[in-house]
Amino acid sequence: MLNNITSSNKLIVQSIVSACVAFGIKRVVICPGSRNAPFSIAFDNHPTIQTFVVHDERSAAFFALGMIDELNEPVALVCTSGSAIQNFSPAVSEAFYRELPLIVLSADRPKAWVDQGDGQTIRQENVLKDHVNYFLDLTDDQTSEEYQWFAKRELNTAFLHALNDWKAPIHINVGLHEPLYDTSEISVTPFDKREEVSFNSMFQAETQEKIKNSLSSKILVLCGQMPVNSQLQNLLIRFSFNSNVALLVENTSNVSHNNFVHCIDRTLNMISEDKMAEFKPDLLITLGGAVVSKKIKSFLRKLAPKEHWKVGTSFPYMDTYQCVTHIFKLNPIDFFQQVSALEYPQNTMNYGALWRQKDLIAKDKANDILDQLSYSDMRIFDLIFQFIPNDCVLHMANSSVVRYCQLFDPIAGVQYRGNRGTSGIDGSTSTAAGSSVVNPNKLHVLISGDVSFFYDSNALWNTYLGGNFCIILINNSGGGIFRIIPGPSTSAQRDTYFEATHSTDAKGICESYNIDYQSTDTLENCQELLSNFFLTTGKDRPRLIEIKTPREENATILDTYFFYLKS
Repeated sequence: MLNNITSSNKLIVQSIVSACVAFGIKRVVICPGSRNAPFSIAFDNHPTIQTFVVHDERSAAFFALGMIDELNEPVALVCTSGSAIQNFSPAVSEAFYRELPLIVLSADRPKAWVDQGDGQTIRQENVLKDHVNYFLDLTDDQTSEEYQWFAKRELNTAFLHALNDWKAPIHINVGLHEPLYDTSEISVTPFDKREEVSFNSMFQAETQEKIKNSLSSKILVLCGQMPVNSQLQNLLIRFSFNSNVALLVENTSNVSHNNFVHCIDRTLNMISEDKMAEFKPDLLITLGGAVVSKKIKSFLRKLAPKEHWKVGTSFPYMDTYQCVTHIFKLNPIDFFQQVSALEYPQNTMNYGALWRQKDLIAKDKANDILDQLSYSDMRIFDLIFQFIPNDCVLHMANSSVVRYCQLFDPIAGVQYRGNRGTSGIDGSTSTAAGSSVVNPNKLHVLISGDVSFFYDSNALWNTYLGGNFCIILINNSGGGIFRIIPGPSTSAQRDTYFEATHSTDAKGICESYNIDYQSTDTLENCQELLSNFFLTTGKDRPRLIEIKTPREENATILDTYFFYLKS
């Protein structure tokens, strides 16, 4: 039983903190400010809450996402009034599309002062409305029992919108009047929490018959981004043993097995245009979040299957491949458990073997060509994956990095992470940093491109980072992705406006933030540095290797790789 504690004297703040505790929040990221002082006081003094202070609001929001990703639990994020809340927007949209329960708490000025020229006062109401599941606007100047009942009822509703089957961020905005720093002794009483009970939908008899008929056709299962889940992996492995099933995954799917095709682009590159129809499925089953491969999206849009079953509780009407026919609002585990219990005619067609054969040939050819490639991004990624420990968390920044990573088979035991909700470059380092802080006994490795790293360099501006955080910075002097993808690669404006070439390096940033720094621009030296880079014994600060690669040769060498696979 908790004793009395010191808290803010504002009743609405006390209720919000109590609701956070009731709904499982143990960690709160706070951006320093004055208007949010009541929240800082209340959270800091609460015995079950751990607080983290991060100055840069944009970085702080992604830092919180990394915590949610690592812990699989909600995290609260607090800011002061004014433009501070707008800096949360990139991370909130990422959380929305990644289904991460980020609880945004913004302090606001009293409504009477909006548009009246008062400092740090903007129109905060619904500023995040397009990417939150619920918005709640409260104030501290109504203290009646009726208003407190209303606030608690609404807080219950807001948190349920964050934590139900379709998890998502929510935004609670609170108008706070001065004085802001007054405290009072309060007794800790449980929040009157409501709970939703969800029932797993079962296949109805009529639905079962339709499902049985479809399960005897050529089936392609495509998995997007998912957290590690051994139960789901085992169900997918079992399903993949049906000869008519081909199961395609990416590193970010965090499921692997010899029966699966892991490198989709590598495999699709092997299939000639005149053979594509042989690989067309009759039934497509999709689960998980975003898929990195543009090739598989193009393949399925062009050669649409007769049926597409979309499995999952979120974004039911999202139609990425333009062919959705059935929406199963089920957890994928529940779906595949029910499918495995059905008795249906087994099909002996070798559709799964057709895909796996191409995958194995592509893998063998890739191994042949990699050692022959000259110093480049592609060669460096090959080298990195030879040294990365098999029990780490690997964070992949967006654009070219995550695409290069998908060309290599997943390493058993490695967890693959990336901000693939919106696929932006703006918070990769901060997200990885947040994950590393809440799991200090696990090695966290971030591979980042230079533009992404410099854009988010304030991720290193906090006191929580430790020796379990390693950064590999691939510096090719610009946005190398624009030399790889069609369109900008041949544009006259490429270097200045798309690739945005530069000559910056990370040495000064690392010195400013006390990050151990090493650099190289040769394959031999890189191999030597990587051989000891991942050791954590005796390390109490993060470390970074900056690998400088030839900007103009990278795309040509990648083209050589794909040409060899196809030849």
